[in-house]
Amino acid sequence: MLLEDCRVTANIPAADLDRARKFYADTLGLTPADENPGGLVYRAGGTEFFLYETEYAGQAGHTIAQLHVPDVRAVVDELRERGLAFEHYDMPGITWDGDVAAMEGMGHAAWFKDSEDNILCLDDSLTD
Repeated sequence: MLLEDCRVTANIPAADLDRARKFYADTLGLTPADENPGGLVYRAGGTEFFLYETEYAGQAGHTIAQLHVPDVRAVVDELRERGLAFEHYDMPGITWDGDVAAMEGMGHAAWFKDSEDNILCLDDSLTD
């Protein structure tokens, strides 16, 4: 079995599925493509992720998902208008312009936490 041909789905934990659904709809503008007793399936850009309820949400302490966008700055500006706050991290080789980090040879990125304290990243590194 070759894994290079398989489809991968990200799993994002939520302590409160209703609260997370509201955040993903109102702040990120996403609507579930499917619902089942285990959680919510979202589809975007030919990929999908599964939002499920668990008491362990927000405990990872690292980026759990990256959203690849063509223009990080434009998305940051729009999400900031919707009330989203962005995270800043002190990492080698990164320079900041407001909430957008420039990473030499890797493009731009911005990090935020969802309603469940999970860290997500916007980046433009795969959109060239």
